[in-house]
Amino acid sequence: MNQYMPPTAEEIQNALGLDTRAVRRSWTKRIAWAVLLAAVAGLLLWFFLARSASTNAVSYETASAAISDLVVTVSATGKIEPITKVDVGSELSGIISEVLVSENDNVKAGDVLARLNVTRLKAQLQGAVAKVAMAEAGVKQAEASAEESSLALERQISLGSRGVVAKEQVEIATAAAARADATVESAKGQLAAAHADLAVTSTDLNNAEITTPIDGIVMKRAAEPGQTVAASLQAPVLFEIAQDLRRIQLEAQVDEADIGAVKEGQQAQFTVDAYRDRKFPAVIEKLSFAPEEVDGVVTYKAVLSAANDDLSLRPGMTATARITVEDYKQKLVVPNEALRFAPPREEASSGFSITQLILPRFPRNNRAKKEVSADGLRSLYVLRDGAPAEVKVEAGASDGKHTIILSGDLKTGDQVIIAQRAQTQAQTQ
Repeated sequence: MNQYMPPTAEEIQNALGLDTRAVRRSWTKRIAWAVLLAAVAGLLLWFFLARSASTNAVSYETASAAISDLVVTVSATGKIEPITKVDVGSELSGIISEVLVSENDNVKAGDVLARLNVTRLKAQLQGAVAKVAMAEAGVKQAEASAEESSLALERQISLGSRGVVAKEQVEIATAAAARADATVESAKGQLAAAHADLAVTSTDLNNAEITTPIDGIVMKRAAEPGQTVAASLQAPVLFEIAQDLRRIQLEAQVDEADIGAVKEGQQAQFTVDAYRDRKFPAVIEKLSFAPEEVDGVVTYKAVLSAANDDLSLRPGMTATARITVEDYKQKLVVPNEALRFAPPREEASSGFSITQLILPRFPRNNRAKKEVSADGLRSLYVLRDGAPAEVKVEAGASDGKHTIILSGDLKTGDQVIIAQRAQTQAQTQ
């Protein structure tokens, strides 16, 4: 039989985790974690106190109120087009036998651009001439018959007056003379119709030559020899002729918010992508009353004319125009940033907080709102003795960068504040 042996004291301690070396290791870990947490807390506390202890120094960015010219402009975009453009087509159907011009060719009014095949038209012209000759012969024959009937009537009347012939013979002769006169009128009508047919055929023959109605340049050619032209309800466009391109027009779209300031006769400048460094002068010739709406935006077309002596501008180019609507000379102006600037509002400190220590807040933008007072005055801040001083002014027109000051306690050379920069004490040292 096996003899039972009770556990020793060392075995009992090991089983219950009461080993002194394990206890020492557990306490060592706890102490290390406590030291680490204390170090992190101390670091956060030092950072917060250093940040709170640093005094903010403010620097201001300023600009001088100055006397300057100011031009107010309105922007508009559009395309360059010829002043006069004519689409030339054919009134006749047929086959093109000859094309005499190409694109970019200069042409004069009346020049032949192309010709249609006229074989059929010449045959029709011969037929029309023959019909006229036949109609003329018919008129002569009818007139001879009428003359004969008239003489027969006179004889019957003479014989009837002497009682040689019966009254019925006179009546028959009278009717025959009337029919002969009617036949003459009918023959004359047929002759007129034949002349009309001849004129139509002659006109068609002339229209077989397609000519330009204006002096200009061939912008587009859509005709080739052997091409069939079908002129039905609408004449097909074979050539596009632009008048002298040494003067062009810009068809620009002006936004509805700006159209009230735009007027005919105003000066403008425009640029095109092909010549980014050039500004082309122009004048507004016409403003349209008809609105044009695209994607909910309402615009009105303004037609601007411009010189193009070197032919550098070409139809179809996209242009951006700046229309001068107001031009002020030697006015007191300030940057627009000055009218938007306001010093920050001061807030009472909420004191130290553990929450702020753990989750510090980002600084708020406490800039005051810029508002226009009831009398129309606005606030500017001028740097005086190192501090901002509020000045009430009346603002006028703006070109988007500067604004005219109409009245107020502001003089030329005053340093208006346009921005401020906050610096810590460490940065200012």
